[in-house]
Amino acid sequence: MGTDKSDRGAAKTEKTLLQVTGLKQHFRVAGERAPLKAVDGVSMYIQKGETFGLVGESGCGKSTIGRTILRLYEPTDGVIEYDGVDITHVNMKPYRKRMQIVFQDPYSSLNPRMTVGDIVGEPLDINKTYRSKKERYDVIADRLNLVGLNTEHMNRYPHEFSGGQRQRISIARALALNPEFIVCDEPISALDVSIQAQVINKFIELRQDLGLTYLFIAHDLAVVRYISNRIGVMYLGRLVESAGADELFTHPAHPYTQALLSVIPIPDPKMNTRPDRIILEGEVPSPISPPSGCYFRTRCRYATPLCAEQTPVMQEIGAGHWAACHGLNGTA
Repeated sequence: MGTDKSDRGAAKTEKTLLQVTGLKQHFRVAGERAPLKAVDGVSMYIQKGETFGLVGESGCGKSTIGRTILRLYEPTDGVIEYDGVDITHVNMKPYRKRMQIVFQDPYSSLNPRMTVGDIVGEPLDINKTYRSKKERYDVIADRLNLVGLNTEHMNRYPHEFSGGQRQRISIARALALNPEFIVCDEPISALDVSIQAQVINKFIELRQDLGLTYLFIAHDLAVVRYISNRIGVMYLGRLVESAGADELFTHPAHPYTQALLSVIPIPDPKMNTRPDRIILEGEVPSPISPPSGCYFRTRCRYATPLCAEQTPVMQEIGAGHWAACHGLNGTA
């Protein structure tokens, strides 16, 4: 995706908290002359107070987008605007209080040598946001209470908690500085199914109570539909479709989105297979040497010669519904 008007996915409004335009994140790979194009020209926006879900196969660049937006990776190209300010190359320290992340694995993202109180209190220590030890204690206690834990847990260590409790600690740490925006990087994929719903409902509760805005990255489509207001679908470093959650599931436009939705399990033991299931042929191309034109064309049942010659741009096919496919305008 480029940066022209037809490719932005939506015009920026007063309610827009995050606007990403033409974002690229390329990595050098030892022994390879060409870079690995983890993110290759993504444009999207997130409104204040909403959850934007980002889905796609493993390795499509979802987590890289989240980390690049927070400038944990320096972007190769593109523009990142936060609350109307271009933060692509600025000092991020003032924004660390406003933008946080919950990592995927609660077993590796928490320091095993630190107590829960010190883990949640570390952002407070770094930013020196308290005037006394009592104020620090009160803030930590409040954040633990927000995620369903209490002060009795403050002197315990991560290994003493279950996976779900550890992720709640991670969320409490992310909330320590009262952020506005949180990147949720597959925050439930490492958890047992039995506790995934508890964590998801906690995210929803916190968004409603605190007015948070989320970029929610996941590969479980059912979960993303449940928590998200809008959803973006990625394939090989590019955004191929975005729409409201219900609209995307009801009227998927891009062939890749259609294939993803067709394989969502149906909770009916009498149905072993879905009659409308779409099986994608072939393997995902390498991001080091992607196909010309449309990256999805090598696996698309509708591909034509035009798909190899031109890269499709995002076009609005309905109110707030954008997709990048030559077939949508009758040219393929």
